[in-house]
Amino acid sequence: MRIVGVAILLLSAFDGVWAHSDGDSPVATYREPHRPRFHFTPPSMWMNDPNGMVYYEGEYHLFYQYYPDDTVWGPMHWGHAVSRDLVTWQHLPIALYPDKLGYIFSGSAVVDWRDTSGFGKDGEPPLVAIFTYHDPVRASAGTNDHEYQAIAWSNDRGRTWTKYDGNPVLPNVKRAKDFRDPNVFWHEPTSRWIMTLSVSDHVEFRASKDLKKWRYLSSFGADRGAHGGTWECPDLFPLAVSGTGETKWVLLLNLNPGGPQGGSGTQYFVGDFDGRSFRLDPSFAATLKIQPAVWLDWGMDDYAGVTWSDIPSEDGRRIFIGWMSNWDYAQAVPTQPWRSAMTLPRTLALHATGSGYRVYSTPVRELEKLETESVPIPAMKLEGSVDLSRRIAFPVSTSRVALEFRIEHGKPGRVGVVLSNERGERYRIGFDGEANAFYSDRRQAGDHSFAEHFADRVHKAPRESDDDVVRLDLYFDVASVELFADSGATVLTDTFFPTMPFDRIAIEGEGGAVTLLGGKVTRLRSIW
Repeated sequence: MRIVGVAILLLSAFDGVWAHSDGDSPVATYREPHRPRFHFTPPSMWMNDPNGMVYYEGEYHLFYQYYPDDTVWGPMHWGHAVSRDLVTWQHLPIALYPDKLGYIFSGSAVVDWRDTSGFGKDGEPPLVAIFTYHDPVRASAGTNDHEYQAIAWSNDRGRTWTKYDGNPVLPNVKRAKDFRDPNVFWHEPTSRWIMTLSVSDHVEFRASKDLKKWRYLSSFGADRGAHGGTWECPDLFPLAVSGTGETKWVLLLNLNPGGPQGGSGTQYFVGDFDGRSFRLDPSFAATLKIQPAVWLDWGMDDYAGVTWSDIPSEDGRRIFIGWMSNWDYAQAVPTQPWRSAMTLPRTLALHATGSGYRVYSTPVRELEKLETESVPIPAMKLEGSVDLSRRIAFPVSTSRVALEFRIEHGKPGRVGVVLSNERGERYRIGFDGEANAFYSDRRQAGDHSFAEHFADRVHKAPRESDDDVVRLDLYFDVASVELFADSGATVLTDTFFPTMPFDRIAIEGEGGAVTLLGGKVTRLRSIW
């Protein structure tokens, strides 16, 4: 006997209106078609990678790759927003603009508590951003030294930034074609800063006492993990192993292409870091002999994700956020006047499993503040499809709701949730007991004319847990779904674009009768 527990968060589809500025460019109302209601989006124009996430004086800073003049990729800036709760966000002016040294590519930010850089003021530590300059002129000329690392600092809680006169602090002397995305942290045992840097098909570790002068330490990864595309946006950090006194180091590594469903993806490695080099844990190395990579997210639409630095020790969480799109189609999705959203912020935890160390991801607890009134769902026998829409007292198409329920699944078969509308568009997601895998099917979920392979197959994610209880938490937000299964052991993020709101919710069982053990529906508030 297997028990399948399912929690679903459903946000309304769209209201179908937008406002316009005095000129030709539309401005955000946060009611545009496909605009998420509880995920971060820019007010308008293009966004991709999250950058420079740092916590300081009660604020979570989210910088991001931003092009303010179009809804496709262009000369990169650092957009900026802050939050005090990881749920609601305040948009701030652009933090970093391109200049004569190039575009402002991805990177990280830290609080320089010891003022090692000398950028502090009036006894207060500076915020220091570490980023990649990309020289488009040299890149178009075919050079291999057009990317290099630079720094900037802020003395006013990240509101304004000053670029260092001595930039670049790390020139590209090796003439590596891809030499970018510095991720920096303070390593207490060696009393120095450590940089993890993507270099084409591997990462390099470098050290500095002052964030200005960097020296090479070691490399990792040329012969490890997935190599279907360029390695990008690394992140190295320690994580305590749940339920033990042990700590291991986790290295996140994004690559494009080569992801688990095609296009972009995020893999990770677990091992040890001694301040100089990263070495894989033997059990994790054994896993990579069986499979090419271990994925943080099995969907198409979680990429370039990294974690916040300087979260207080009394909080203790390692919090992650990713770009909710895929380079296979990111510039073509049918959204206006903005493109792209971020995933939900997620708490990462490390578990020792029968297959080795695995990173689990779960939505941050702060999302609970969006919950309002609830309606119970009674227990019932489920054979075939049961429409849940009639049991919900408030309109599904115009309300943000959370559905939580449990299912007793008597034998291998498929148990899933179906969203649909009167045009016959359907999105399906669930668990296949016979395959022991989760599935996401957007083949009939609306518009996919913008990309040839957007909806050409069902996405599948193997189950990591061997518990008899299979649990799914599903977060739907207008045009996206995030699945957190088995307490975050398996995660899958997908986007889809219905041409009208999904206003019907059903649960379906195939391959035998299923007992729905009950649950509840909870209305959620919009963050905008």
